[in-house]
Amino acid sequence: MPTILVIDDNPGVATALDVLFSLHDISTLRATSPQAGLKLLDEQPVDMVVQDMNFSGDTTSGREGEALYASIRTAHPDLPVILLTAWTHLESAVGLIKAGAADYVAKPWDDAKLLATVNNLLELSEARHELDRRRADDLRRRAELASRYQLQGAVFADPASERVVALACQVARSQLPVLVTGPNGSGKEMIAAIVQANSSVKEGPFVTLNCGALPSELIEAELFGADAGAYTSAIKAREGKFEAAHGGTLFLDEIGNLPLSGQVKLLRILESGRFSRLGANRELQVSVRVISATNADLPAMIRAGTFREDLYYRLNTIELAVPPLAERPGDVLPLAMHFVGSGKPLSAAAAAALQSYAWPGNVRELRNVIQRAELLATGARIEAADLKLPGSAVRRRALPVEPDRAMIESALGRAGGVIAQAAAALGLSRQALYRRMERHGIPRD
Repeated sequence: MPTILVIDDNPGVATALDVLFSLHDISTLRATSPQAGLKLLDEQPVDMVVQDMNFSGDTTSGREGEALYASIRTAHPDLPVILLTAWTHLESAVGLIKAGAADYVAKPWDDAKLLATVNNLLELSEARHELDRRRADDLRRRAELASRYQLQGAVFADPASERVVALACQVARSQLPVLVTGPNGSGKEMIAAIVQANSSVKEGPFVTLNCGALPSELIEAELFGADAGAYTSAIKAREGKFEAAHGGTLFLDEIGNLPLSGQVKLLRILESGRFSRLGANRELQVSVRVISATNADLPAMIRAGTFREDLYYRLNTIELAVPPLAERPGDVLPLAMHFVGSGKPLSAAAAAALQSYAWPGNVRELRNVIQRAELLATGARIEAADLKLPGSAVRRRALPVEPDRAMIESALGRAGGVIAQAAAALGLSRQALYRRMERHGIPRD
């Protein structure tokens, strides 16, 4: 049952509101002075305050009501406050509305309208509390993840990213092959690095090969090595990536570009650990954890006959699917602030523009946009116009820009604890940052 604190020096007002609220399953606490009301707020949980604008010490100006509201807002910045006002105090009430009060109700009030206002505010308050609970749960899980595993500096706040990172940590110690899928620029390399850093062979070498960056005729030589004379330019024997990765991890990016002949050899290595260099008869034995990644539709390639089905199922023992950035909106601002580094802070308008953009180029595009804007911005901050985001790729609905605890702590860390700098980086005023620090339990020191 929600609880409303009524602070009014007129006992009749408190009694009338108590009767009205009790008929609608709302509990009421009463206080006849600002001091008594503030004491009750410190002692008991309250969902809303209904306060008078005038008390016995002042019958005309409403200044006591203004002082009471300021005290409530300082101690409880998110608590909804409804002001009870006579027409002589209307100007003061309007000023407090601008300062953050939830609403004002003129005396005598209309019961139906007052109840509608109260119920709406209680629903909003409950939704906010539920959001805060979810954020607290998210922060707890992320903190636990960071304490148990090496996250390689990964920056994420969205639940979709958290699920992928948590799964990567969970499967890291297995020797089974891992396939990381996702669009270009989404962060597949970071997921591969997390798997390697938490694996049983983390002390071994971590060797990478981008199969899409080499001509198809050279990929096999890069992977398996070659003896002298194996091909025209092979004037001496060379070690391949599998030999270099012995006792560690081999990360094969863009695995869909591996030619069919190389796929046969890769399948054999995955099954037996044995292979031969190009142009050699002698077999080599290696122990290598293979992580592969692709943005290609491998099942479609199987149907087209360009990728072996048996290799696909061997690589895909464990799949880690990285969503596009558009499906991880909670990551946008933390990543943007990470890419800004110690440079110019983002304005509130720039932060809103970043969150309303669809990011077809994913994290890579976000990094490029921030780095370019930081270089070209002429003002003290990066403004929305400095981002030069294409209008055709903007989402129809802007996402909220409310910074969570992780974002605030990150900004404070980069600013060395200087509130003014951290607030500027978040696009907030100092007082707004203080309120959010209090909300998330972040100490001011």
